[in-house]
Amino acid sequence: MTSLILNEVRQFVEENIGEFHAKRLDRLQRLKLKKVLKRKNPYLFRAKNILTAHELVKNILDAHLSSQEETLFGQFLEEVAIFVAQRVHNGHKSTAEGVDLELEKDGIYYIVSIKSGPNWGNSAQIQQMKTNFTQAKKRLRQGKRIREIVAINGCCYGQDNRPDKGEYFKLCGQRFWEFISDDERLYVEIIEPLGYKAKERNEAFQREYARLINLFSQEFMDEFCDEGLINWERLIEFNSAAK
Repeated sequence: MTSLILNEVRQFVEENIGEFHAKRLDRLQRLKLKKVLKRKNPYLFRAKNILTAHELVKNILDAHLSSQEETLFGQFLEEVAIFVAQRVHNGHKSTAEGVDLELEKDGIYYIVSIKSGPNWGNSAQIQQMKTNFTQAKKRLRQGKRIREIVAINGCCYGQDNRPDKGEYFKLCGQRFWEFISDDERLYVEIIEPLGYKAKERNEAFQREYARLINLFSQEFMDEFCDEGLINWERLIEFNSAAK
């Protein structure tokens, strides 16, 4: 085990957070209004009594971006966690299906599936994770003859005060970051470097966001409005009619 130097984590975050922002902006620039409209529930927006093209476009764009950003940032935090585990415990990215990280600590071999937060999946997805753990353990015991293997579902934020799930342990927030770093304060310390140049990068994003809101609003009015009013029947047909 090697002592973790926080400046190393800071440097890693600052050197790599730009990729998250670049992907976020790229995904925004490649959006097409009609593709987003196809994925969203028009009945919901009608039930909310949305009356203007601008409001509807902003609602669907915000919902789409929120889901997308959660995925992108979850991938980035996974990279941070793997870097920390490599630095402290000589851990490495796993090649096993559904397993992100492997490390050895205090004589125990750990396989880790990393998720953003604690409420990441339904019962079928959790069952698949457990199946992946079982298969990974079998492979490791055959290949490396490892006796004690413990499975961890590591969540980068959140809480779960009952970590022992029987077949695996669920470590969330502080527990997870402390597990991979042996530093009980790391979960707090990493928040500051995540804001590295955030203002400049978000200004570029907000300019593009405003541009798309305006363009999409005009396109929506041309396609789905009559005399300035939303034609809900036409919108529903575009979204849901059989072809």
